[in-house]
Amino acid sequence: MQSPRSFIASILGNHCPACREGRLFTVRNPYRWRTINALHPACPKCGENFLREPGFYFGAAYVNYGMTVALWVAVLVALYTFGALGWIEFTGMFDQPETFLYSGVAALLVLLPPIQRLSRSLWIHFFVRFKRKA
Repeated sequence: MQSPRSFIASILGNHCPACREGRLFTVRNPYRWRTINALHPACPKCGENFLREPGFYFGAAYVNYGMTVALWVAVLVALYTFGALGWIEFTGMFDQPETFLYSGVAALLVLLPPIQRLSRSLWIHFFVRFKRKA
């Protein structure tokens, strides 16, 4: 018998929170815009309901917002660490704010689909209990 995925691997891999084997999304590629949020109605392996109630995934927007803020902070730290940004001492501002803006927007455009899916996966994992096979 194969051991199930860990909780973190299940979230990051977009797998079912109940059995950790079935996939949450119908299409694996997050960059297909028409199917970015297309979920299976239920887990193909264990039958866990993914479409819980109307508006259930609205809370995932808050998780998505937090991840987006974390992305902008990571861009800021990376740019400052690698010397692309400097501080003007007497104003407390960046010396090149457009570098931060362009880098942040580019990172957001590239990572938006995986962040969207990860936030939904994380949200449903908060509310579904893992079922062990007997």
